[in-house]
Amino acid sequence: MMGAVLPLAEAVSLVEGWKKEGKTVVTTNGTFDLLHRGHIFLLEECRKQGDMLIVGVNSNASVQRYKGPRRPIEDEKVRAQNVAKYADVVFIFEDDDPRAWLKKMKPDVHCNAATYGEDCIEAPVLREIGARLYLVPIKKELGSTTQITQEQPSV
Repeated sequence: MMGAVLPLAEAVSLVEGWKKEGKTVVTTNGTFDLLHRGHIFLLEECRKQGDMLIVGVNSNASVQRYKGPRRPIEDEKVRAQNVAKYADVVFIFEDDDPRAWLKKMKPDVHCNAATYGEDCIEAPVLREIGARLYLVPIKKELGSTTQITQEQPSV
């Protein structure tokens, strides 16, 4: 399965059609820098929450604002294409968080890593649009981009 990388407006239009067909739409978002087993686990858990998975990938500029000038390691287009292997639709967004596009997209379920908790930044918007929040458990043994970039090769 390979999803499409589309502009936000096209993704929103697709979601509206899917909802009219009675499909359950699930969203998640993130940097997805150096796609690794932890990311794949998150995406697989998100997919289990409904019929169609839509993923917002942070733009290069928003990643730099959040994670600093040395990130992202991979360009937004590469990151979006990598995530598209696990989602129905992927779009790149410029905002620092997903609240603006969640209001437009109105998913049935929004998934976050459990570290963000029930009181995550998206929670008020999700209540407003009637979406359910699903928290994906963190499996530290699956790694993180920070961990990968800090590992030194053995000599």
